[in-house]
Amino acid sequence: MFWHATLGSVRTLLGRTAEQERLSALVAGITESGGALVIRGAAGIGKSALAAEAATQARAAGAKVLAVTGSESEQNFPYAGLHQLLHPVRKGIDALPGSQREALRIALCLADGDIPDLYLVGMAALNLLSDTGTPLLLLAEDAHWLDQASADVLAFVARRLDSEPIVLLATVRDGVPSQLDTELPSLHLEPLTDDVASTLLDEVAPTLDPSVRKRLLSEAAGNPLALAELPATIQADSLLKATLPLNTRLERAFGARISTLPADTRMCLLVAALNDRGSLSEMFEAASAALSGAPVGAETLTPAAEAGLIEAALGGAGANVAGANVAGRGSAGQGESGQGSSGQGGAWLAVGGRLAFRHPLMRSAIVQAATAAEHRAAHRALADALQKDPERQVWHLAAAATTADEGIAGVLVEAAERARYRGGVGAAIAGLEEAARLSESGELRADRLLRAADLGVEAGRSDLVERLLAEASREELSFQHRARATWIRSSFDDGLVDDTAGPIELAKLARSVFEDGDLDLAMRILWGAGMRCFWAEPGPEARQHLLDVADSLPLDEHDPRLIAILAYVAPIERGKAVAAGLMELAGQTGGDPEVERFLGSAALQIGAFELAARFSASAAAGLRAQGRLGLLARALAVHACSATRLGNLDVALPAAEEAARLAKETHQIFMYGFALSAQAEIAALRGLYAEAANLIAEAEQVALAAGARPILATVQLARGLSALGEGRHADAFADLHRVFDLTEPSYQLALRCYLIADLTEAAIRCGQEDAARKIIQRLEKDAQQTGSPSLHIGLRYARAALASDDDAEKLFLAALAGDLTGWPLERGRLHLAFGEWLRRHRRAAESRVHLRAARETFDALGLIPWSERARSELRAAGETSPRRTPDAREQLTPHELSIAQLAAEGLTNREIGQRLYLSHRTVSTHLHRIFPKLGITSRADLPAVLRNSPG
Repeated sequence: MFWHATLGSVRTLLGRTAEQERLSALVAGITESGGALVIRGAAGIGKSALAAEAATQARAAGAKVLAVTGSESEQNFPYAGLHQLLHPVRKGIDALPGSQREALRIALCLADGDIPDLYLVGMAALNLLSDTGTPLLLLAEDAHWLDQASADVLAFVARRLDSEPIVLLATVRDGVPSQLDTELPSLHLEPLTDDVASTLLDEVAPTLDPSVRKRLLSEAAGNPLALAELPATIQADSLLKATLPLNTRLERAFGARISTLPADTRMCLLVAALNDRGSLSEMFEAASAALSGAPVGAETLTPAAEAGLIEAALGGAGANVAGANVAGRGSAGQGESGQGSSGQGGAWLAVGGRLAFRHPLMRSAIVQAATAAEHRAAHRALADALQKDPERQVWHLAAAATTADEGIAGVLVEAAERARYRGGVGAAIAGLEEAARLSESGELRADRLLRAADLGVEAGRSDLVERLLAEASREELSFQHRARATWIRSSFDDGLVDDTAGPIELAKLARSVFEDGDLDLAMRILWGAGMRCFWAEPGPEARQHLLDVADSLPLDEHDPRLIAILAYVAPIERGKAVAAGLMELAGQTGGDPEVERFLGSAALQIGAFELAARFSASAAAGLRAQGRLGLLARALAVHACSATRLGNLDVALPAAEEAARLAKETHQIFMYGFALSAQAEIAALRGLYAEAANLIAEAEQVALAAGARPILATVQLARGLSALGEGRHADAFADLHRVFDLTEPSYQLALRCYLIADLTEAAIRCGQEDAARKIIQRLEKDAQQTGSPSLHIGLRYARAALASDDDAEKLFLAALAGDLTGWPLERGRLHLAFGEWLRRHRRAAESRVHLRAARETFDALGLIPWSERARSELRAAGETSPRRTPDAREQLTPHELSIAQLAAEGLTNREIGQRLYLSHRTVSTHLHRIFPKLGITSRADLPAVLRNSPG
């Protein structure tokens, strides 16, 4: 066993000082702060050796090591990897908060219940690990083979380890995609240098012929596993004469050892390689059945151990395979998984009756060396041995099947539904795809492939969806199938990056689907088409097509789906109907957060920002409790936009920050851009112009290529507000005018209606009143069709600001007489404009009343440039205005402000963590940073500081 014999030397010969130092630094600080690192490299490059060294260092620092090893055969079992990782600390699950406790128990098959959202499971796992009370090293070997649900949870946890005494270390093989590798810092291992490789080979095989030694060094190309294993194959195989990829060459090297083993040993190894649990008891039972009942015992494995294919120690270091007592074992996963590194080539010791291959390539070599008939026999035997575990049994039945089998296919579909129910979307897709392969009719095959493709959209896997749709298209598709395929293909990113079907095509498709009897699918298609009207501009013809179809469907006028569709498709023309529907539903949503999210979005479209803020706040609370972070990001973005337009920046600021963070985490690139543009608008209102410029640049980069109009429109608003604040009035007018120009990519039918006051102010200050009046005239016609509060408030401001001296005062007073209770920003704007008008007309005493009101409003809202403008006008009107004292809240980041506000409401650290998807330890760390910024020493002081911040 050459690799084992040389591990000690490898640690000193790897020649990877920088890599070892980086790992050591990460592990050395484990008691104070955490982090994550992915070690990537070719098979056999030394990833496991470095991971083993990290485990040794972690234990020396007093940390506990929890380990999981990904298995290719376990990829179809949701949360299998998480179960292995958390098993040693599972007793702590009972102490978790209720929703998290139940979510984790359901995910780990410890309880039945409604499908838990993956992020709720992630939050539960984070808190479980945080509550262990000891520093932890989480070691994920072969993370590229973890089931998707477990990988997603580990990625979620890894992003939240900065303030935790937890380090996540994962190893990933080159050429195999892994979510961990795409989201976390990585360390790529390069081959050994020539000098180090030469020294290692001399230690492994000191008597090699010089010519063979030279060829082997060349073929190994600095791969430590190749240098350790290939010398043993030289006499038995002409391996070095072949021109093969290194991994293939290694697999052949291992295969050469397999071919010399007894038949019963080879069958044991094949069964073990195809089994997903590595259980010895299962392996012996199945291998015996595959060998027609021949007795199989622990001694059968001795030749494999002597050939260096499997671990020699079972149940503890030093226990010989041949002498191990395997009777009664099978409690796989008991105790600390793997007990860390075996110290033998980075492979893990088999514990609790588990068999471990010394390297994944050895498992692959065993599978490749077997014949198709041997594969089927092994799978059938495993299926027989798993009578009490139908979830696993069905996969072996499927693998053993050589022809279509509707019985097995049906069971696979049921297994896929259970996997989806548990949050395992990837496993559900795999189950449906395998069921399609075994389906006895083309119709069933197409249906299952389309169902898998639909789940692929949910998983964000466009490449997988295209492949599944291509396979489905080989069948004779019914109309319903073709409709579903069209809808699925155009479902990514709200249709922005796919032109397969435009709104008109989707409208026709929705009508046909309804006429074919599927109202639910018709509504889904119509909703998707409506979303395209938000993100892009399809033109009046397309909008009318969608309206005609919506009107033809047998839906109640207060159906939330219909209201939302009408708001997106015709925010002006159907604005009054939407507003009436929203008011009717305002108190009748029944607490369904998804319905409230629809209604919040609809309210935003028609400028009913008070309703939008109310619906989206309620939706966010519900979605947060359910752990549905993808939808939560959308609800928070709507909430941030609505609160910003109302001037409630204390709410908008943390909502926009969290929306951007969660949208990025859930891979919603355009929603991320939308949240960024909202942050830019907030920064511009607060006078943080450099910050606004950075946010604008990033949001615009997201939006320009796809022409995402809502992002571009909000970017132009942020630009215009910044220019106004800096006194660049002509620039401000040019920026804002683009949102009203149909030929511009920033034109957006709904959002343009809510920039009227800003455009008017810029126009007045740069001599563009006539251009502004033309726009206002067009919007006056729109106002006759819609009850949009924002549009009417903006028009009242514009009428007064652009009026002649004879009419202005009357119009200002009429505007101020409107109901502006929930619109402090607009009330302050009117007071400021009216005060300025009065002062210019030498009515200083009257102007001061309005200017004071404006100053007080803007101070309270934290709109510094606006309040300074009011102060300047007051001084010009003959009144000294005290300088504004900086608000304590302005010292905090948006994230810190959110935590401080929740703490001020009396929430505990754990409750805050539940709300914000952070661990309670992270919340505590943030609070200890917040207190000095606010000049306080405890959370008890927070309510007074946040309530009484001077302004």
